[in-house]
Amino acid sequence: MSTSDSWGRFPRVEQQTRALVWRSDALPRVDGSVLPHGLGRSYGDSCLNGGGTVLLTAGLDRLIDFDPATGVVRCEAGVSLDTLLRLAVPRGWFLPVTPGTKFVTVGGAIANDVHGKNHHRAGTFGRHVRRFELVRSDGSRRMCSPEENADWFGATIGGLGLTGLVTWAEVQLTPIRNPFVVQETVPFENLDGFMRVSAESEADHDFTMSWVDCLARGRKLGRGLFYRGNFAPTQFDRLPLAKSHLSHGSGLAVPVDLPGFCLNRLSVSAFNFLYYHRERTKPSPRLVHYDPFFYPLDSVYGWNRIYGRRGFLQFQCVVPHATARDALKELLERSARGGLPSFLSVLKTFGDLPSPGWMSFPRPGYTLALDFANQGEKTWRLVEALDRVTREAGGAVYPAKDARMSPESFAAYFPQRERFSAYVDPAFSSSFWRRVNPVPLPLPSLEGRQVSIP
Repeated sequence: MSTSDSWGRFPRVEQQTRALVWRSDALPRVDGSVLPHGLGRSYGDSCLNGGGTVLLTAGLDRLIDFDPATGVVRCEAGVSLDTLLRLAVPRGWFLPVTPGTKFVTVGGAIANDVHGKNHHRAGTFGRHVRRFELVRSDGSRRMCSPEENADWFGATIGGLGLTGLVTWAEVQLTPIRNPFVVQETVPFENLDGFMRVSAESEADHDFTMSWVDCLARGRKLGRGLFYRGNFAPTQFDRLPLAKSHLSHGSGLAVPVDLPGFCLNRLSVSAFNFLYYHRERTKPSPRLVHYDPFFYPLDSVYGWNRIYGRRGFLQFQCVVPHATARDALKELLERSARGGLPSFLSVLKTFGDLPSPGWMSFPRPGYTLALDFANQGEKTWRLVEALDRVTREAGGAVYPAKDARMSPESFAAYFPQRERFSAYVDPAFSSSFWRRVNPVPLPLPSLEGRQVSIP
């Protein structure tokens, strides 16, 4: 057993590790449950298996096939999005959907059905997965696609790695003409301003998101900066070029855990003021390399250390359009007065393109992400309060970012839970799954036998 944590550095668990090397190998036999583990960029405990074993997939890192004419790539599940970008971008292709970091694996992107700045145009990552191989603990191997074993396909996309091990996947990339994005920055004064700019931007921009000043209150509640963009056309001129991209490891770094007092209301307020007024004065539109546009935090190595040794909790929710204004207002007000300023606050829109995954988090509405330094009970109470607001609004919380969701909330957020449970491999489990299902569910297995999902 060794002590492990996720990107949020909370919780810490004792678990065993087994490395996977060949996709043709059978799953290793271990005592207790197993869980696939990629690069560990989930923020909570969905990538942890306390008391059990995690199967390290980073060794499954081979590119199998790539067609530069169609943009279809087949690779092992441990290949990172960074590796795919290094292959695809020089050949005129890009990821169809990407989260805010490129240091996640293809298997992790499938398991969490990740979303990005273009959800209103492209939906989730799972919509662009053509097929994959799923290995179960009984030794069976299934080819899964929308046409073949479609139920296993739907259960595995967004299934948090619980249906078995994805060994390889085939993904459809999207064409680009160059690696630059034409980015516009639009300041907005409050929450209503965000909703107005967001509605205006969706028709003409593939990528949209906003940074929110989480400490603004009163008439400025929800103020921030709206970023929108499209990949640049073949010919472009008279646009200022942003500073060149800093690659991973060559930019800034956080070498040590910062003391807890560094992130306080005064320091975050000062940062928010300077950031808001500096960004709004930059040229707009301007050309930006794709790397800082999609992955600004990847250039700060070890940025999770700014929250100190105790780590942080991220709260990311989605609330439907019908209840969004009141819910977002209450979420931001509670965050602003809670005495725990969110250092990183992001607000954006989800479109209505459905995911093939039964347990996928995105749904039509607005999604808000807030990061809070872990200060124990104080942080817990605040995040629990935000959870209640989300539930009452008919929204949901993102399992990949969660470390404290209750079983009641999980059942409310994911009504497909019982249907999905029948496809969970009896040998697979996670700290998250046991937390939101504290009592094992006896369910009829797909072979008609009674199994107890761990």
